[in-house]
Amino acid sequence: MSRNARLIYSPDYTQYYFNDEHPFNQRRLLLTHDLMSAYGLLTDADILPPRMATDDELALVHDRRYIDFVREQGHSDKELPAAASYGLGTEDVPCFPQMHEASARIVGGTLQAVDAVMTGRAEHAFNPAGGLHHAFRGRASGFCIYNDCSVAIAYMRKHWNARVLYIDTDAHHGDGVQWAFYDDPNVLTVSIHETGKYLFPGTGNLTERGDGSGYGYSVNVPLDAFTEDDSFLDVYRDLLPKLARGFQPDVILTQNGCDAHAYDPLTHLSCSMRIYQEIPRLAHQLAHEYCDGKWIAVGGGGYDIWRVVPRAWTLLWSEMSDQPLADGPLPANWLARWQPLSEEKLPDRLFDTPFPPIPRRAEITEKNRVTLERAKMYAPITDGD
Repeated sequence: MSRNARLIYSPDYTQYYFNDEHPFNQRRLLLTHDLMSAYGLLTDADILPPRMATDDELALVHDRRYIDFVREQGHSDKELPAAASYGLGTEDVPCFPQMHEASARIVGGTLQAVDAVMTGRAEHAFNPAGGLHHAFRGRASGFCIYNDCSVAIAYMRKHWNARVLYIDTDAHHGDGVQWAFYDDPNVLTVSIHETGKYLFPGTGNLTERGDGSGYGYSVNVPLDAFTEDDSFLDVYRDLLPKLARGFQPDVILTQNGCDAHAYDPLTHLSCSMRIYQEIPRLAHQLAHEYCDGKWIAVGGGGYDIWRVVPRAWTLLWSEMSDQPLADGPLPANWLARWQPLSEEKLPDRLFDTPFPPIPRRAEITEKNRVTLERAKMYAPITDGD
């Protein structure tokens, strides 16, 4: 079957590796690729290898002194004195060998996806290693050394003068991307995330709306802790079509962190696998309605690497490549390969058995509705007919 979607993938992505105890574990990419293959969703023609982002490409967003330091630190056998001033050598972002090369490969993977889509070689492309949305111009943050999302957006602005709709559904606020384009009316950043009251990075408030000519082009919906599927999807389905209609993007970039799942050990949302079928489905529709199909997806957070990430990103690829998956048993060969390595009992089906309802469901749902209405204020919203 000929498909107009590409997966950017290499097992070399696992070289972005902090330590055995760190929650950011790129082994999840091996699990995900293997699950996609077990379902028969991949051919060799579907896969593009990542390339290395150049220093000039990284410098579209990042300070060159920072790039030089990341390279120097990655080639040093000890932590350099200035590491902490660049956000490195911390509990969140420990130093590791070849950190520049590993990080530049992830950024290059996202740029490979951009090139495929923007030149018309593919309608859609997915880099599951990407989504490192917390890194800043001159500082690492939140497990992220370089910000592939921001570099990709700046790259599309420079080379195609594209209006970019960035949709971030990671449970953590997409702060690095927001601040990089806070005054740019040609980049609409949308982040639906758990409230920063209890969760890193503590930003993403309703009042963060943009600055100068970019005012209104930063849209945040901080959801209440323990938000479930229906409330999450009500917000998403209400907001995104109106924003796309009002903004009229040339391309959509989605960050697909899957840490809003109830199993995730770092967050407090209570969603199931159901949202990870619906999130890409709507993005796919909007891309065809407004962008001639131009849709680039990246990964992001997701810290239950066994039970959540492989299923969520397989569902994303299933949607992107027009190979629908229905609920049913997970492939036996995948379970047989990975269960002996997992301390968790792996799910035996693609979708979750419904979770018990949260006692405060009605209250949480109402709070999220109020937050949504406030988030729409000053945004480039256009209602339908």
